[in-house]
Amino acid sequence: MKIGELAKLTGCPVETIRYYEREGLLPEPARTGGNYRQYDSAHVERLSFIRHCRSLDMTQEEIRILLGLRDRPESDCGTANRLIDEHLHHVEVRIAELQSLRQQLQDLRARCSGSGNSEDCGILRELQLPAEPSAVPEACAEAGHLHVPGVHGRH
Repeated sequence: MKIGELAKLTGCPVETIRYYEREGLLPEPARTGGNYRQYDSAHVERLSFIRHCRSLDMTQEEIRILLGLRDRPESDCGTANRLIDEHLHHVEVRIAELQSLRQQLQDLRARCSGSGNSEDCGILRELQLPAEPSAVPEACAEAGHLHVPGVHGRH
């Protein structure tokens, strides 16, 4: 099948398929005499695997490791378990970050009644003050970032 057919079959954009090929997650397909890519069922299965991993918010490196295990059936599945345990911990840290963010936003929202002039807005007054170090969750500081990736849409 051609790349457009693979894209349609898997629900994956053509550019993403090409990107996965460049990154080595998806093997380059054979080429026709006219230099068209020719994909087969192995590409469909591998791309579906990759897409499933991405739906679980796994990184390319995590996917690369899992694909390596998948490609070597004699490998120890303990590696997969450890990877999922680490990813689960990462998700738990992100949940804690989001819960802290929610609380901060709720506290900020409570500073304004929603009526009156913006010059009297408690939200705007509060945002003018420097953020307190305690307002930054420890998990965020340990992770080296102050914002949760992917919260405002897909990346």
